[in-house]
Amino acid sequence: MDTVTLGRTGVEVSAAGLGCGGHSRLGQSYGASTESSVAVVGRAVDLGVTYIDTAEAYGTEGIVGTALRRRRDEVVISTKVSPSTREGKALDAGGLRDAVGRSLANLGTDWIDVYHLHGVGLEEYEYCRSELVPALEALRDEGAIRFLAISERFAMDPGHAMLQRAVQDDCWDVMMVGFNPLNQSARDRVFPLTREKDVAVEVMFAVRRVFSRPEECARVVRELAERGDIDGASVDLDEPFGFLTRGGSASVIDAAYRFARYEPGCHVVLTGTGSVEHLEANLRSICAPPLPPGDVQRLRDLFGHLDHLSGN
Repeated sequence: MDTVTLGRTGVEVSAAGLGCGGHSRLGQSYGASTESSVAVVGRAVDLGVTYIDTAEAYGTEGIVGTALRRRRDEVVISTKVSPSTREGKALDAGGLRDAVGRSLANLGTDWIDVYHLHGVGLEEYEYCRSELVPALEALRDEGAIRFLAISERFAMDPGHAMLQRAVQDDCWDVMMVGFNPLNQSARDRVFPLTREKDVAVEVMFAVRRVFSRPEECARVVRELAERGDIDGASVDLDEPFGFLTRGGSASVIDAAYRFARYEPGCHVVLTGTGSVEHLEANLRSICAPPLPPGDVQRLRDLFGHLDHLSGN
């Protein structure tokens, strides 16, 4: 397993992180047993994964806690809470403290390494900065959390409007950022300042449905060409990512993980699954060598200007 230093936190972690949300939620979304999901987490740690990302909203904190009951010191745990309640009310400092307490109990731990405000929209950011960051800093000083983090609402904010505002502040140690071949806009809009400030980047959406379903991928790219968003003459509309597999990638999924892994400014690339076999394949991709430079450049030339897709 490749390792990286998690930005200014100074903590060494695996370059591959286990994402416990997404469509799968460790297989829970598809009817997997708790034991099966616990086994996926355990196998990830066996394979050297030391960064585990979950959230209260995912419903997988308890699974992570069970899997790590005797292995807590081997991993860095990242979890999150939304700045708004289910009723749409803004979370206040007391509610935030309660949420941290619930996560600590679910995870069966005395501390959380990376604690995110989850899926923050631009319209919520100033409130988060003024009202919730001081509460997070107090929790950090008490030892309940170690590092402050924020994640974007990428499917609704694919142009990173919120993170472009957040990265101007110096309170964030880690940011969770959407980045993949169909939306590389973070390269110019977020990563210059995260790199300058040594803020760690946890990559989400490196692989989403469009990359795992050839027919969906072709449909999306064909629509881009029809709208004039890309030059249709410059890409095979029936097999738009075929050049990647011809260039040596095991699959489009393999190439997408490697594309994110070696982007300057990216630290941990998340992968989520309910299958041990799938997990092992994804970890091999994240730890594989970089894509050929020509393939990287072609992806940049074809799609690097897009900022409205998430790949979902």
